[in-house]
Amino acid sequence: MDLEKRYEEAYESLLHVGRERREKSQYTAMGYTSNLDLLCEFDVKRLNQLLQEYMTNRTLSDMKTVSVIRNVEELLSTIVYYCTRGIGGEADVLDMEIVKRCFHYKKGMGGTAVQAALAIAEIGCDSIVHLTDDSKDVCEILESPYVYTVSQGEELIHTEGVEQTQEQEVHCIVQFKKGDIICLGEEMIEIPCSNRLILTKITVNEFVPLSKPYLNWIEKNADYVRSNVLSSLNAILDPMILKQRLEVVKTHVEKYRANNTEGIVFFEDAHYHDYEIRKLCLETVYSCVDIVSLNEEELKYTLEEMCDFPVDINNIVACVEGAKSIRKKFGIQKGVIVHTKDYSMYVGEKLNADIERGLMYGNMLATAKAYDGWYGTKETIKEILKFNLSPKGVENYGIIEKSNYAKEVVLVPSKYIDKPKYTIGLGDSFVGGVQMCF
Repeated sequence: MDLEKRYEEAYESLLHVGRERREKSQYTAMGYTSNLDLLCEFDVKRLNQLLQEYMTNRTLSDMKTVSVIRNVEELLSTIVYYCTRGIGGEADVLDMEIVKRCFHYKKGMGGTAVQAALAIAEIGCDSIVHLTDDSKDVCEILESPYVYTVSQGEELIHTEGVEQTQEQEVHCIVQFKKGDIICLGEEMIEIPCSNRLILTKITVNEFVPLSKPYLNWIEKNADYVRSNVLSSLNAILDPMILKQRLEVVKTHVEKYRANNTEGIVFFEDAHYHDYEIRKLCLETVYSCVDIVSLNEEELKYTLEEMCDFPVDINNIVACVEGAKSIRKKFGIQKGVIVHTKDYSMYVGEKLNADIERGLMYGNMLATAKAYDGWYGTKETIKEILKFNLSPKGVENYGIIEKSNYAKEVVLVPSKYIDKPKYTIGLGDSFVGGVQMCF
């Protein structure tokens, strides 16, 4: 059976997953952060105007990023740094008004877990979210019959019933497109790859206060929670606070496992601002989860910084060997998922789930988000089926099929968009989709 046919069958099965889960009162738990995103209406013409106004004596190729953006000049230098390299990343902003003065924006949802929840809500799948920023703006975006949270009385409620307890946190998302030309004087640089820069003014997520009612509900009702997603611990910058949160999470995972031996504990990795924070988080969390999921940039950073394992992320066999190395070093219990614009793959032991179908679900939801800009409906996802498979993904699929790793690797080429309309939330949508196979 060819890949296109398997994609069609995955789509047909996806239409029934939500209904079947709802009939059985089954959920995915989504932790741990939420925030308000300001989606920057980024226009390279506007960027070029600002460069001409503020940076006339500067050179594009010499512009650098900074640890904290304090003025317009540092904002523009940071944006140019990421755009000209076609890479994604994060930078802190002292005052979000610096960004607002430069670009128009609209409101969106931020946080891996809550974005994953919205992605599967569009296809009728229930989830339970852990909120940190519980502001009115966030709760309004999350309002859905398929998205629940846990009240202080340990009852499932929709977000319209939440009373704000935490300070709002705002992130600004700058999405840039492959092929746009950045100009300053006589100098011109073409953006080599579509990607995004996240500009953050951290408040509540610097501490990630964990909700005891949420954790208690998951533990007590573990039989109804098919998978337990952990994410966004990278936001914590204080090692002592991170240690405290990690101990709570480890205890929570142990209680969840004790009450549901078949449940999957799923950790979605992310960008870290600090090596020591990355080291502490990975050495503590990786060994207590079933699956670690990360993109190719995170795979490269982890291998080179944590494992002394140089890797060419364009070489699929090297990526497989890198994933195996990470699993072995940190004691990940079942396997590693790597997701990219061209393919997604699982490397590890056989699961009691159709992980190929899960990867297809994830690919379809991610591509739908890239195509439409919002979380894909069933109709949008059906359109995605008409897209071609990524040529690079197909090439990698063939290499793995003929390799010695064929029995321990499941690789699925993505439905491909060369110039996506949106690049934010794609990995988060992918995470949501994968959960539907558990």
